[in-house]
Amino acid sequence: MSKRTSIGTWAFLFNQKEPIGFEDVVVGLHELGFDGLELGGFGIHPNPDLMKTPDERAAVRDMWESRGMGCSGFAADFWGERLITAPDNSAYMSAFRKNLQFCGDLGIAGIRVDTTEDPWVLGDVPGETRPEQVTQQVDYDTALQRVCSTWRQCTEEAAAAGIRLVWEFEPGFAFNKPSDIQRVIDGVNHDNFYIMFDTCHADNVAVHGQRQPGQKETLPGGIRELAERLRGKIGRLHLIDSNGTINEHKTSTHPPFGEGNLNFAEFMPAIVAAGLPDDWWTIDLCFWPNAWDATAKCKAALDELIKQYG
Repeated sequence: MSKRTSIGTWAFLFNQKEPIGFEDVVVGLHELGFDGLELGGFGIHPNPDLMKTPDERAAVRDMWESRGMGCSGFAADFWGERLITAPDNSAYMSAFRKNLQFCGDLGIAGIRVDTTEDPWVLGDVPGETRPEQVTQQVDYDTALQRVCSTWRQCTEEAAAAGIRLVWEFEPGFAFNKPSDIQRVIDGVNHDNFYIMFDTCHADNVAVHGQRQPGQKETLPGGIRELAERLRGKIGRLHLIDSNGTINEHKTSTHPPFGEGNLNFAEFMPAIVAAGLPDDWWTIDLCFWPNAWDATAKCKAALDELIKQYG
Protein backbone atom coordinates (compact mmCIF):
# COMPACT_ATOMS: atom_id res chain seq x y z
CA MET A 1 0.00 0.00 0.00
CA SER A 2 1.13 3.53 -0.71
CA LYS A 3 -0.02 4.94 2.65
CA ARG A 4 0.77 4.08 6.23
CA THR A 5 -2.09 3.38 8.64
CA SER A 6 -2.51 4.55 12.22
CA ILE A 7 -5.23 5.24 14.77
CA GLY A 8 -5.46 7.79 17.57
CA THR A 9 -4.78 6.15 20.92
CA TRP A 10 -7.18 8.53 22.71
CA ALA A 11 -9.98 6.32 21.35
CA PHE A 12 -8.99 3.73 23.93
CA LEU A 13 -9.11 6.17 26.84
CA PHE A 14 -12.26 8.29 26.51
CA ASN A 15 -15.78 6.86 26.99
CA GLN A 16 -14.47 3.34 27.54
CA LYS A 17 -15.57 1.00 30.33
CA GLU A 18 -11.93 0.82 31.37
CA PRO A 19 -9.03 2.69 29.75
CA ILE A 20 -6.74 0.36 27.82
CA GLY A 21 -3.08 0.58 28.80
CA PHE A 22 -0.71 1.98 26.22
CA GLU A 23 1.46 -1.11 25.79
CA ASP A 24 -1.65 -3.24 25.29
CA VAL A 25 -2.79 -0.78 22.62
CA VAL A 26 0.54 -0.97 20.80
CA VAL A 27 0.57 -4.77 20.88
CA GLY A 28 -3.03 -4.97 19.68
CA LEU A 29 -2.52 -2.50 16.84
CA HIS A 30 0.56 -4.40 15.70
CA GLU A 31 -1.45 -7.63 15.61
CA LEU A 32 -4.12 -5.90 13.50
CA GLY A 33 -1.51 -4.84 10.96
CA PHE A 34 -1.35 -1.11 11.64
CA ASP A 35 1.82 0.64 10.52
CA GLY A 36 1.72 2.84 13.58
CA LEU A 37 -0.32 4.90 15.99
CA GLU A 38 -1.10 8.52 16.77
CA LEU A 39 -0.30 9.26 20.38
CA GLY A 40 -2.79 11.03 22.61
CA GLY A 41 -0.89 12.41 25.59
CA PHE A 42 -3.79 12.08 28.04
CA GLY A 43 -4.44 10.25 31.30
CA ILE A 44 -2.57 6.97 31.69
CA HIS A 45 -1.04 7.11 28.21
CA PRO A 46 2.46 8.54 27.72
CA ASN A 47 2.65 12.28 28.30
CA PRO A 48 5.26 14.74 29.57
CA ASP A 49 3.95 14.71 33.13
CA LEU A 50 4.15 10.90 33.39
CA MET A 51 7.39 10.32 31.49
CA LYS A 52 9.82 12.95 32.71
CA THR A 53 13.25 11.40 32.10
CA PRO A 54 15.05 10.67 28.81
CA ASP A 55 15.14 6.96 29.66
CA GLU A 56 11.38 6.85 30.28
CA ARG A 57 10.71 8.60 26.99
CA ALA A 58 13.11 6.36 25.10
CA ALA A 59 11.29 3.32 26.49
CA VAL A 60 7.97 4.67 25.19
CA ARG A 61 9.39 5.23 21.72
CA ASP A 62 10.85 1.73 21.75
CA MET A 63 7.40 0.23 22.33
CA TRP A 64 6.41 0.97 18.76
CA GLU A 65 9.79 1.12 17.05
CA SER A 66 10.79 -2.34 18.32
CA ARG A 67 7.75 -3.68 16.47
CA GLY A 68 8.59 -1.85 13.26
CA MET A 69 5.86 0.72 13.82
CA GLY A 70 5.87 4.50 13.65
CA CYS A 71 3.99 7.37 15.26
CA SER A 72 2.03 9.66 12.94
CA GLY A 73 1.53 12.54 15.36
CA PHE A 74 1.10 13.75 18.91
CA ALA A 75 -2.14 15.12 20.35
CA ALA A 76 -1.05 17.10 23.39
CA ASP A 77 -3.30 17.86 26.35
CA PHE A 78 -4.01 21.60 26.31
CA TRP A 79 -7.58 21.32 27.58
CA GLY A 80 -6.70 22.95 30.90
CA GLU A 81 -5.42 26.08 29.17
CA ARG A 82 -7.29 29.21 28.07
CA LEU A 83 -6.01 30.29 24.69
CA ILE A 84 -8.63 33.01 24.11
CA THR A 85 -9.87 34.36 27.46
CA ALA A 86 -6.61 34.36 29.44
CA PRO A 87 -5.08 37.84 29.94
CA ASP A 88 -1.78 36.62 28.50
CA ASN A 89 -0.39 33.49 26.88
CA SER A 90 2.30 32.61 29.42
CA ALA A 91 0.52 29.54 30.82
CA TYR A 92 -0.39 28.28 27.35
CA MET A 93 3.17 28.73 26.08
CA SER A 94 4.57 26.88 29.09
CA ALA A 95 2.25 23.95 28.39
CA PHE A 96 3.08 24.04 24.70
CA ARG A 97 6.85 24.01 25.25
CA LYS A 98 6.59 21.11 27.67
CA ASN A 99 4.64 19.09 25.12
CA LEU A 100 6.80 20.16 22.18
CA GLN A 101 9.89 18.88 24.00
CA PHE A 102 8.12 15.59 24.71
CA CYS A 103 7.09 15.31 21.06
CA GLY A 104 10.66 15.85 19.93
CA ASP A 105 12.07 13.40 22.46
CA LEU A 106 9.79 10.69 21.06
CA GLY A 107 10.80 11.48 17.47
CA ILE A 108 7.26 12.49 16.44
CA ALA A 109 7.06 14.80 13.44
CA GLY A 110 3.81 16.66 14.20
CA ILE A 111 2.02 18.19 17.17
CA ARG A 112 -1.72 18.95 17.30
CA VAL A 113 -3.31 22.04 18.83
CA ASP A 114 -6.87 23.31 19.23
CA THR A 115 -8.38 26.58 20.42
CA THR A 116 -9.13 25.01 23.85
CA GLU A 117 -12.33 26.99 24.56
CA ASP A 118 -16.00 26.57 23.71
CA PRO A 119 -17.49 28.46 20.72
CA TRP A 120 -19.58 30.45 23.20
CA VAL A 121 -16.53 32.57 24.06
CA LEU A 122 -17.04 34.27 20.66
CA GLY A 123 -20.81 34.72 20.97
CA ASP A 124 -24.10 32.98 21.65
CA VAL A 125 -24.69 29.67 19.89
CA PRO A 126 -28.32 29.48 18.65
CA GLY A 127 -30.38 26.73 20.21
CA GLU A 128 -28.01 26.20 23.13
CA THR A 129 -27.79 27.29 26.75
CA ARG A 130 -24.58 29.03 27.66
CA PRO A 131 -22.15 26.49 29.22
CA GLU A 132 -21.23 27.06 32.85
CA GLN A 133 -17.51 27.06 32.05
CA VAL A 134 -17.90 30.08 29.75
CA THR A 135 -17.64 32.98 32.19
CA GLN A 136 -16.72 35.65 29.66
CA GLN A 137 -16.97 36.39 25.97
CA VAL A 138 -14.33 38.06 23.80
CA ASP A 139 -14.93 40.12 20.70
CA TYR A 140 -14.00 38.32 17.49
CA ASP A 141 -11.05 40.47 16.42
CA THR A 142 -9.41 40.34 19.85
CA ALA A 143 -9.86 36.58 20.06
CA LEU A 144 -8.47 36.08 16.55
CA GLN A 145 -5.43 38.21 17.34
CA ARG A 146 -4.74 36.27 20.54
CA VAL A 147 -4.99 32.91 18.82
CA CYS A 148 -2.92 33.88 15.80
CA SER A 149 -0.14 35.65 17.68
CA THR A 150 0.24 32.77 20.14
CA TRP A 151 0.16 30.12 17.44
CA ARG A 152 2.65 32.05 15.32
CA GLN A 153 5.05 31.85 18.25
CA CYS A 154 4.27 28.15 18.73
CA THR A 155 4.72 27.48 15.03
CA GLU A 156 8.10 29.17 14.95
CA GLU A 157 9.32 27.16 17.93
CA ALA A 158 7.98 23.95 16.42
CA ALA A 159 9.71 24.74 13.12
CA ALA A 160 12.99 25.26 14.94
CA ALA A 161 12.55 21.78 16.44
CA GLY A 162 11.72 20.25 13.04
CA ILE A 163 8.13 19.53 14.07
CA ARG A 164 5.02 20.39 12.05
CA LEU A 165 2.21 22.20 13.89
CA VAL A 166 -1.36 21.24 12.96
CA TRP A 167 -4.61 22.81 14.15
CA GLU A 168 -7.66 20.57 14.43
CA PHE A 169 -10.78 22.65 13.84
CA GLU A 170 -14.00 21.20 15.22
CA PRO A 171 -17.47 22.26 16.38
CA GLY A 172 -16.52 21.78 20.03
CA PHE A 173 -14.04 24.68 20.03
CA ALA A 174 -14.04 28.32 18.99
CA PHE A 175 -13.39 29.34 15.37
CA ASN A 176 -15.48 26.57 13.84
CA LYS A 177 -16.75 28.18 10.63
CA PRO A 178 -15.11 27.66 7.23
CA SER A 179 -14.17 31.34 7.01
CA ASP A 180 -12.68 31.17 10.53
CA ILE A 181 -10.27 28.48 9.37
CA GLN A 182 -8.96 30.67 6.58
CA ARG A 183 -8.70 33.72 8.85
CA VAL A 184 -6.58 31.77 11.34
CA ILE A 185 -4.34 30.46 8.54
CA ASP A 186 -3.87 33.98 7.21
CA GLY A 187 -3.33 35.39 10.70
CA VAL A 188 -0.66 32.89 11.71
CA ASN A 189 0.94 33.30 8.29
CA HIS A 190 3.67 30.68 8.59
CA ASP A 191 4.76 27.86 6.30
CA ASN A 192 4.95 25.45 9.25
CA PHE A 193 1.33 26.02 10.31
CA TYR A 194 -1.10 23.44 8.92
CA ILE A 195 -4.63 22.14 9.36
CA MET A 196 -5.56 18.72 10.67
CA PHE A 197 -8.39 17.61 8.40
CA ASP A 198 -10.80 15.26 10.16
CA THR A 199 -13.58 14.12 7.80
CA CYS A 200 -16.14 13.97 10.62
CA HIS A 201 -15.35 17.48 11.87
CA ALA A 202 -15.30 18.71 8.28
CA ASP A 203 -18.82 17.34 7.82
CA ASN A 204 -20.12 19.12 10.91
CA VAL A 205 -18.35 22.38 10.08
CA ALA A 206 -18.85 22.64 6.32
CA VAL A 207 -22.12 20.73 5.82
CA HIS A 208 -24.11 21.08 9.06
CA GLY A 209 -22.68 24.25 10.62
CA GLN A 210 -22.82 22.70 14.07
CA ARG A 211 -22.33 24.87 17.18
CA GLN A 212 -21.45 28.01 15.24
CA PRO A 213 -21.99 31.33 17.07
CA GLY A 214 -24.34 33.76 15.39
CA GLN A 215 -25.25 33.09 11.78
CA LYS A 216 -24.63 29.56 10.52
CA GLU A 217 -22.05 29.21 7.75
CA THR A 218 -21.75 26.17 5.50
CA LEU A 219 -20.30 25.45 2.05
CA PRO A 220 -22.31 24.39 -1.03
CA GLY A 221 -19.65 21.81 -1.85
CA GLY A 222 -19.37 20.57 1.73
CA ILE A 223 -16.33 18.53 2.67
CA ARG A 224 -15.01 18.55 -0.89
CA GLU A 225 -15.09 22.34 -1.11
CA LEU A 226 -13.43 22.74 2.27
CA ALA A 227 -10.61 20.41 1.19
CA GLU A 228 -10.21 22.40 -2.03
CA ARG A 229 -9.99 25.66 -0.08
CA LEU A 230 -7.29 24.17 2.13
CA ARG A 231 -5.10 22.98 -0.73
CA GLY A 232 -1.47 23.07 0.39
CA LYS A 233 -2.36 23.57 4.07
CA ILE A 234 -3.59 20.13 5.20
CA GLY A 235 -0.87 18.77 7.44
CA ARG A 236 -2.55 15.66 8.90
CA LEU A 237 -5.48 13.53 7.76
CA HIS A 238 -8.02 11.83 10.03
CA LEU A 239 -10.53 9.56 8.33
CA ILE A 240 -13.77 8.39 9.92
CA ASP A 241 -17.50 8.40 9.20
CA SER A 242 -20.00 11.03 10.37
CA ASN A 243 -23.71 11.14 11.08
CA GLY A 244 -23.83 14.92 11.40
CA THR A 245 -24.51 14.91 15.13
CA ILE A 246 -22.84 16.25 18.26
CA ASN A 247 -21.98 13.95 21.15
CA GLU A 248 -22.31 14.51 24.89
CA HIS A 249 -18.94 16.25 24.90
CA LYS A 250 -20.29 18.94 22.55
CA THR A 251 -18.20 17.94 19.57
CA SER A 252 -18.52 15.68 16.52
CA THR A 253 -19.76 12.12 16.93
CA HIS A 254 -17.17 9.85 15.30
CA PRO A 255 -19.05 6.68 14.27
CA PRO A 256 -17.08 3.80 12.73
CA PHE A 257 -16.95 3.49 8.96
CA GLY A 258 -20.29 2.31 7.62
CA GLU A 259 -22.28 3.62 10.59
CA GLY A 260 -22.56 7.19 9.33
CA ASN A 261 -23.67 8.81 6.10
CA LEU A 262 -20.48 10.04 4.43
CA ASN A 263 -19.90 9.28 0.76
CA PHE A 264 -16.12 9.21 0.64
CA ALA A 265 -16.12 9.14 -3.16
CA GLU A 266 -17.47 12.70 -3.12
CA PHE A 267 -14.47 14.23 -1.38
CA MET A 268 -11.50 11.86 -1.20
CA PRO A 269 -10.09 12.98 -4.58
CA ALA A 270 -10.12 16.59 -3.34
CA ILE A 271 -8.34 15.64 -0.12
CA VAL A 272 -5.66 13.76 -2.03
CA ALA A 273 -5.29 16.65 -4.49
CA ALA A 274 -4.83 19.06 -1.57
CA GLY A 275 -1.28 17.73 -1.23
CA LEU A 276 -0.62 16.01 2.09
CA PRO A 277 2.95 16.38 3.41
CA ASP A 278 3.21 12.84 4.78
CA ASP A 279 1.94 9.36 3.95
CA TRP A 280 -0.03 8.65 7.14
CA TRP A 281 -3.79 8.07 7.01
CA THR A 282 -5.25 7.94 10.51
CA ILE A 283 -8.48 6.58 12.01
CA ASP A 284 -10.15 8.69 14.70
CA LEU A 285 -12.70 6.96 16.95
CA CYS A 286 -12.69 9.70 19.59
CA PHE A 287 -15.32 9.19 22.31
CA TRP A 288 -16.78 6.11 20.57
CA PRO A 289 -17.86 3.53 23.20
CA ASN A 290 -16.12 0.14 23.00
CA ALA A 291 -13.71 1.57 20.46
CA TRP A 292 -11.53 -1.52 20.44
CA ASP A 293 -14.43 -3.61 19.15
CA ALA A 294 -14.72 -1.28 16.13
CA THR A 295 -11.02 -1.02 15.37
CA ALA A 296 -10.60 -4.07 13.13
CA LYS A 297 -13.64 -3.06 11.07
CA CYS A 298 -12.26 0.47 10.69
CA LYS A 299 -8.83 -0.85 9.71
CA ALA A 300 -10.41 -2.88 6.90
CA ALA A 301 -12.35 0.17 5.70
CA LEU A 302 -9.22 2.33 5.82
CA ASP A 303 -7.31 -0.27 3.80
CA GLU A 304 -10.05 -0.12 1.18
CA LEU A 305 -9.88 3.69 1.01
CA ILE A 306 -6.14 3.44 0.51
CA LYS A 307 -6.62 0.96 -2.31
CA GLN A 308 -9.03 3.37 -4.01
CA TYR A 309 -7.39 6.72 -3.33
CA GLY A 310 -3.95 6.18 -1.87
